[in-house]
Amino acid sequence: MTRTARRHIAAAFTAAAALTAGLVTSAAAAETGQADRPTLSASAADVAAANSPNYSCGTETSADRSTADRLSSQLTGTLRGYLTSYRVSCARAIVNAVQARGLPQRAAVNAVTTAIVESTLYNNPNMIDLDSVGLFQQRAGWGSFDQRMNPAWATNAFLNQMVKISNWETKPIGQVCQAVQISAYPDRYQTQAADAQTIVSALWSGLQTNGDVPVSGNWDGGAAANVGVWRSGVFHLRNDDGSIAKVDWGQAGDLPVSANWDGSGPDNLGVFRPSTGQFHLRMDDGSLTKLDWGQAGDLPVAGNWDGGAAANVGVWRNGVFHLRNDDGSIAKVDWGQAGDLPVSGNWDGSGPDNLGVFRPSTGQFHLRNDDGGLTVLDWGQAGDLPVGANWDGGNGGPAANVGIWRPSQGRFHLRNDDGSLTTLDWGQPR
Repeated sequence: MTRTARRHIAAAFTAAAALTAGLVTSAAAAETGQADRPTLSASAADVAAANSPNYSCGTETSADRSTADRLSSQLTGTLRGYLTSYRVSCARAIVNAVQARGLPQRAAVNAVTTAIVESTLYNNPNMIDLDSVGLFQQRAGWGSFDQRMNPAWATNAFLNQMVKISNWETKPIGQVCQAVQISAYPDRYQTQAADAQTIVSALWSGLQTNGDVPVSGNWDGGAAANVGVWRSGVFHLRNDDGSIAKVDWGQAGDLPVSANWDGSGPDNLGVFRPSTGQFHLRMDDGSLTKLDWGQAGDLPVAGNWDGGAAANVGVWRNGVFHLRNDDGSIAKVDWGQAGDLPVSGNWDGSGPDNLGVFRPSTGQFHLRNDDGGLTVLDWGQAGDLPVGANWDGGNGGPAANVGIWRPSQGRFHLRNDDGSLTTLDWGQPR
């Protein structure tokens, strides 16, 4: 809600919480925050039962259920012990709306924090407090009932106001939420921000799958690597001569990877399926190899981690790479922070492949060398998606380099060894 005081007494707040979340505390606890954890009150349950059920935020998936089970006990605020697949589906709808606009992860944290406080992540149609409804409990002045009950529309309405706030990207989460909502209880937002970050980090793929997703590799066995995009289960690969090779592999919601899985010939293709935590790798003969590695919310990487003949897979999760070696063992490497996007390549031209992240908030690559040292490269901007490979054939050297695919243009911006730029139009803008 947005203008005047929305809840006039603590009892009214308690009733609203009961209706939106099935969670209530005593009036004193609601005001002081002294309750360790909310409990269901019989009277609140009776009131809630007499009202309309919450609206769907979209299909609840098995990945939503897995995420809820994994995160519920990690939370520290209102939703600790009460995170459900339905609530995760509503948070996912918010995250998807943020990503569709090309905004950074911080925007999703702001929005989810607000929804936790306003509705405990329930898309509530009941006008408990005046005419407020939906995930953000927006008043009628925001839009029609149907608009406010549409998670994507409601999220965008919140974001439209958020982006008008000076320095919203760096201000404390609670201050931004309050500036949008103009709540009578401004202190309630910041206390839920950590939980919102935990939830968003688990859902933020960084690679939206509702359009093209970039991939890089050596498809035709020439001296230089090339680029491609994966679109709705089909790889569209660019060869050295500019021609296209199409390969059907994967399904909606997958994330593409490429490397030499079998240690011979050109690079191979594959996808990581977040819903199952499995890699589906395509070998030279077109056969399938499945590897269980990762979980929902992870971002995939591929490379030759242990110096063997064949490349392998890995995932990046909340600042930690979980890499699979040829023998199935795991190697963990701390690198990056929340909001980064992982990338891999042989940055220094010797030994196994290296790791790195692209930081959209700064437009910088943070590359890890063999000795653990850091190389920072300014290349790209917020909304770009990273790739890494040897674009120029080494110019006599074997080192890989970095690049980005800019979704708004459908264009690759590749960095050569000498720092010069090569652009390639490949893929559909989104």
